[in-house]
Amino acid sequence: MSLHSTSDKPADKSAPKRVAKRAPKRAAGETADWETMRRFLPYLWPSGRPELKRRIIIAGFFVLISKAIVLSLPFAYARAVDTMSEGSALEQGAWVAMGLVLAYAAGRFGNVLFDQLRNIVFNRVGQQAVQTLTVDVFEQLHRLSLRFHLGRRTGELTRVVERGTKSINMMLYFLLFNIAPTAIELVVVSVVFYVIFGWELVVASLATIVLFIWTTQVITDWRTKLRKDMNDLDGQAMARAVDSLLNYETVKYFGAEERERERYSRSASAYAEAATKSEDSLGLLNIIQALILNLMMGGAMAWTVWGWSQGRLSVGDLVLVNTYLLQLFRPLDLLGWVYRTIRQGLIDMADMFNLIDTSVEVRDAPGAPALLVQKPGIVFDNVAFGYDEDRQILHGLSFEAPAGANIALVGPSGAGKSTIGRLLFRFYDPWSGRIMIDGQDISTVSQASLRASIGIVPQDTVLFNDSVRYNIAYGRDDPTDTAIRTAARDAAILPFIESLPQGFDTEVGERGLKLSGGEKQRVAIARTLLKDPPILLLDEATSALDTRTEQDILATLRRVSSGRTTLAIAHRLSTISDADTIIVIDAGHVAEQGTHAALLRDDGLYAEMWARQLAEQDETHEPAQ
Repeated sequence: MSLHSTSDKPADKSAPKRVAKRAPKRAAGETADWETMRRFLPYLWPSGRPELKRRIIIAGFFVLISKAIVLSLPFAYARAVDTMSEGSALEQGAWVAMGLVLAYAAGRFGNVLFDQLRNIVFNRVGQQAVQTLTVDVFEQLHRLSLRFHLGRRTGELTRVVERGTKSINMMLYFLLFNIAPTAIELVVVSVVFYVIFGWELVVASLATIVLFIWTTQVITDWRTKLRKDMNDLDGQAMARAVDSLLNYETVKYFGAEERERERYSRSASAYAEAATKSEDSLGLLNIIQALILNLMMGGAMAWTVWGWSQGRLSVGDLVLVNTYLLQLFRPLDLLGWVYRTIRQGLIDMADMFNLIDTSVEVRDAPGAPALLVQKPGIVFDNVAFGYDEDRQILHGLSFEAPAGANIALVGPSGAGKSTIGRLLFRFYDPWSGRIMIDGQDISTVSQASLRASIGIVPQDTVLFNDSVRYNIAYGRDDPTDTAIRTAARDAAILPFIESLPQGFDTEVGERGLKLSGGEKQRVAIARTLLKDPPILLLDEATSALDTRTEQDILATLRRVSSGRTTLAIAHRLSTISDADTIIVIDAGHVAEQGTHAALLRDDGLYAEMWARQLAEQDETHEPAQ
């Protein structure tokens, strides 16, 4: 196949540029809250899981039993007081009062018993909801494009997922086991008050509760903004802390510990100020709530005492009113915290759903088939691309890499060499033009099959914070120990691994920082050799190696490249001088192409780069004067 010139076809400037779209921000207020709840309910009532639905029903049954016990306790307590205050039939009254007191104690134990049985039954439902939702978010984060992850901080994403996860269990508990039972209790208490004390106490109780709920909602809505500002500053502080710790070595290189401390301190101070405002507003809310509830308590008990003075009510009725109001006020006293927790939980879950709803920039076409590679030839046909609309990187780039060929891509920094690799892996889609493998447009096949067919040894190797074995084995699902050792040997790292006290079980540290640059790169090479793909992409694959190891690796790569198509992105031209074709990229165009010897004869950009590198090597080898 012939190599296309960059002048064959002009880039289609009118082609739409594909840019990742963030999920639209949810509308504020109740509409957004209900939308979040609607999205969450399927996780609480999962289809195809009847055992979890049964658990929810049983837990609801225990809630009703517990509430029935709680509502009967004040009567036992009040009648015991009345019996003791009557003063007649002392012995018989003592046994009645004792029986009522024991029943009261048994009822309190029964309340705790059924509450805990409810929790035991429901715990699996809550954990399943948490697990399913967090797995969905984790899966979505891996589906999102490289552009999204380059634009977001790891610390912020971690905080969003952490807060959303924590909010789920609290939301479930308060919605099902606090608000709903409190509503039932309010209805029953209203009926009891109406029958025994008349409509005046019912109206006063309902008016107090309405005032309490309205005041709580108004102040809590005001506090929600303070909480959101506090969370944003918390995420910013965490992002800066994580960013600084990940760049620990850079901080040390430049002696910037004090600068990093000041930078983090500014974020922490802003968070502390926001947290102080939030806590102060909580104190104001608690004062107002206590004032409303205690005014109601004092008024209701004074009303009962007045009824007792007229002979209409007994001493036990005073106890009955006090006990019922205490039981009713206990969840109401927590209403501000419950409402605040639910609102905050809805905000946190909405942030998680925003992640789930973030549009995936690079998608498989509906029904996309798997890539079938028999002859792994690569074609870039008039490809135009840029990471931003106002900064185009590739301008109608066209070239071919025939099946089994060893093709080198060279050029100045910023010419677009690494961008070619990202497009080949389909981390981005080009603005226009096509990229084909074995005659198949990669935008029409599944991404999983595409990436399974390409192996890469990147310039900047980042390893998992796990063992050497795990990092090498990452190249293939469930590889054998023999395959791992063979890949390590072919990558010239087996002697180093065997010299370690823990061998293949040696931990490499976060991002592989316990290994040298050359050792990390050899692990990456072993990982790719284990994958055994038909196409190899070598992005400065030996840049961190010493000359002796580099020659060993190059010999290995030449051997394993037999029968494969290899794209080698290189800065050191000596490492690719034996390539079948060298393609010189300059400013997103193919400036030159040919063999090493032919390009030197042409005396163009490649010859200039070659001469410059030879001069640099000569200067390096000159003895110090």
